[in-house]
Amino acid sequence: MNNKELLLVSPSPHISSGAATSGIMLDVIIALLPAAAAAGLIFGYQALILMLVCVGSCVVFEFISRIVMKRKQTIGDLSAVVTGLLLAFNLPATLNPVYAVIGSAVAIIVVKQMFGGIGHNFANPAITARVVLMLSFPVAMTTWVKPFFYQVSGSSIDAQTTATPLGIIKEGTGEALPSLWDMFIGTRGGSLGETCAAALLLGGLYLVIRRVISPIIPLCFIGTVALFSWIFGQEPIFSVLSGGVLLGAIFMATDYTTSPITRQGKVIFAILCGLITVLIRTFAALPEGVSFSILFMNILVPLIERIGRGKKQKKGEKKA
Repeated sequence: MNNKELLLVSPSPHISSGAATSGIMLDVIIALLPAAAAAGLIFGYQALILMLVCVGSCVVFEFISRIVMKRKQTIGDLSAVVTGLLLAFNLPATLNPVYAVIGSAVAIIVVKQMFGGIGHNFANPAITARVVLMLSFPVAMTTWVKPFFYQVSGSSIDAQTTATPLGIIKEGTGEALPSLWDMFIGTRGGSLGETCAAALLLGGLYLVIRRVISPIIPLCFIGTVALFSWIFGQEPIFSVLSGGVLLGAIFMATDYTTSPITRQGKVIFAILCGLITVLIRTFAALPEGVSFSILFMNILVPLIERIGRGKKQKKGEKKA
């Protein structure tokens, strides 16, 4: 076989077309809209404000960064909008917007632009920003409110605080756990974009149909969480619907730049993400581990890619 008929599988960066990137990002934005709408319905106008602040500040920081670094403007590729939405989805509904702006600065300036922009960042910007905010402002980042708290007249936000399902189990607060149906439709405590499983699954299905993402990472991630939760004596469906498993598996672990490109690499990456998530939930002090697991595995992607690096792929062979 002629060597010209072989292609070398190699890691990122691969994104070179602004037009193609904007199309992909637009599809991701469309896929995020059901969860955004659900967040607005469940947590009220404060959730909408937080989303607008995150998106607006991410776009502004990207615009300013490109000017200061004397690089071609990239705000038209819509990647900053996606980062802003994903960051907002990882925040409590009543978080002070100032913290959201700080998170946006970390995501865009530090994680994305200082490493060369889209296609060059070492980790998912939204995930990294959330971890930084959690470590910097732990109380604010773990103060959750009850669904529809804004509809209760005459009550303060303090009177409407609650715990996430995982927090109820880990901390033994004595609160009643939400039903699986409540968790499926999103009427539980949690971050803006992680509560409504139905909206996240709808968005994920759209991305798979549009071939924006491969189902390998979400299915392996979610399946691993379910399997090891069962092994450790936990309810598998509850474990999948609680916390940020669906949000992380569908929208953040599948990030093109920070996830493997080979089929084998995707499987290894996703399984380890799921395993680390369950280990943190089960044995660590933190009730949730999705963000830390994805961030840790983002850092290990170059090592995972070595498994497939140098592997020849026949021309025309479909990738995962």
